[in-house]
Amino acid sequence: MSTSSLRQLIASARLLPVVIIDDPGRGVALARALQRGGLTAIEVTLRSDAAFTAAEAIIAACPELLVGIGTVTRAGQIARAVDIGARFAVSPGFAPALVEVAREHALPYLPGVCTPSEILQAFNLGLDTLKFFPAARAGGVAALTELAAVFPDVAFCPTGGIDESNLAEYLALANVCAAGGSWLAPAAQIRAGAWDEIEACSRRGAAIALASPSARTGE
Repeated sequence: MSTSSLRQLIASARLLPVVIIDDPGRGVALARALQRGGLTAIEVTLRSDAAFTAAEAIIAACPELLVGIGTVTRAGQIARAVDIGARFAVSPGFAPALVEVAREHALPYLPGVCTPSEILQAFNLGLDTLKFFPAARAGGVAALTELAAVFPDVAFCPTGGIDESNLAEYLALANVCAAGGSWLAPAAQIRAGAWDEIEACSRRGAAIALASPSARTGE
């Protein structure tokens, strides 16, 4: 697993919709709505029994979309993510054992951290790109600004409490390579098949990401 390739993957997307899919039959329609809105990635969370089936269908139907598996908490979930062709995996927290399993499978892995101690542990295991979660409760933009001074080589993908109102603030930070959240495709809208609404929200998010300083400069 290359940490540089993980950062490049996440940074290329800039926005990571974090989705819960209860009905696997809605996965492809959701993915296509996100793509029409200008997004290039999706994190299918393991918060429903349909998650792996939906993710596998999306991978088959939308090969150009960067599909990851989220809410990974067990080693077997990493192995299954690899089996279905997922491009990366995301966890809500940090566990050294899962880092090792992801390395064994050569799967780009984004563990969650929210304290300097967790960041330090992850960095000493060779990880320089991490999920900052829950971002708002862990201090938000102010916390990430302070962390940049002591972890200058670490980049973050913050999630949790991010939406259209504050997305630009996060993406403007030099140590933020991307941002994620469920606001781009809320579970209720997915259940209702509100693809036009999801597309419109995605389009607004993509516009904010495109206008962010890092996106303009390629940093």
